[in-house]
Amino acid sequence: MTSTEFTAVILAADRNPHDPLVQASNACCKALVEVDGVPMLQRVIAALQRSECVGDILLSGPAREQLASNAFLESALNKRQINWLAPQNSPSSSAYQAMQHLPANSPVLLTTADHPLLSAEIVDYFLGDALQTGADVAVGVIRFSAITKKFPNAKKTVTRLRDGGYCGCNLFAFLTPQSHRVAAAWRRVEQQRKNPLRIISQLGWWSVLRYLLGRMTLDKALAELSQRLKVCIKPVHLPFPEAAIDVDSIADQRLAEEISGTDK
Repeated sequence: MTSTEFTAVILAADRNPHDPLVQASNACCKALVEVDGVPMLQRVIAALQRSECVGDILLSGPAREQLASNAFLESALNKRQINWLAPQNSPSSSAYQAMQHLPANSPVLLTTADHPLLSAEIVDYFLGDALQTGADVAVGVIRFSAITKKFPNAKKTVTRLRDGGYCGCNLFAFLTPQSHRVAAAWRRVEQQRKNPLRIISQLGWWSVLRYLLGRMTLDKALAELSQRLKVCIKPVHLPFPEAAIDVDSIADQRLAEEISGTDK
């Protein structure tokens, strides 16, 4: 275990006012949708509070008045156990803004509120290995085959590369002052999401072509992205299939509740 203390940033803003998951749950926002009777955001905060590697917790969204409806969150805010920032108009802008409020040399863990199976064990494993990479930025990943082996019904977005299919885990470690370039680049790319030609020009035509042809490995893809952004980005391979289970739909919520129930 490392003695390095991270500031955790949780992206928790609503992005879809007509989200079927929110409407079906009668929650005031997605972050407060419940899994086994506990709001997802509360679960994430509790996991971070139990982590040996996390110090401060900074919440980006949801709206401040929505947090007041939950006694746990309201108490944590009043006791300064967590801090809150008004979210920006996109996840990347929210992440960028949050990092601007922190010292440049402060290591940051970035995660999301729709991560109800997150645990202190997962967090500490990820951050411990992230520091060992020597990278500026570390990204949590897991093979899709490991997820389906344990959770056959899981529906995930899969990045298919030459060395297999990978899924993200909504865990990112920003380890050096240089790592803030990645947050800024993410914001630039997101701002151009309706103009694919500009996105391709930033990532590189040859890199995109090789990805589409399935000729890149994960390490090679991250190495080329690192070269473009002038930072070092490396993966952390997580041995916890539940780390890849986020909740974006009613089916995801049911799966998370099934998994959570088997752990009791």
